[in-house]
Amino acid sequence: DVAAGHWRSKRIVLGGDKVGFSFHETVIEPGTVNEFHYANHVEAVWLVEGEGTLLDRETGVEYPLAPGTMYLLDGNERHTVTTRTRMRMLCVFNPPVVGTEVHDENGVYPLVAVD
Repeated sequence: DVAAGHWRSKRIVLGGDKVGFSFHETVIEPGTVNEFHYANHVEAVWLVEGEGTLLDRETGVEYPLAPGTMYLLDGNERHTVTTRTRMRMLCVFNPPVVGTEVHDENGVYPLVAVD
């Protein structure tokens, strides 16, 4: 597991599994504002539980998030997830993470090569 700020992420499938993606279960605490920017990864997220919003900081467009919502960030968009209630989501990253990454000061995961 990796934890930072108001969230924790259980890394289930990683780069070392050599399947071309990583799969995580992430929980974000209620009533929080969380800024992310995956400059090196495509991120697909399926919201399993909770409610909130996703703000695309590139366009200023805000999207509602509720169970059954999926969002795909395939342009490395800077985004903010604001939670009304505790959110649990299933996330896929490509290229895969190796499991040791932490967000840098810009909210970015480094690109770590898989051996």
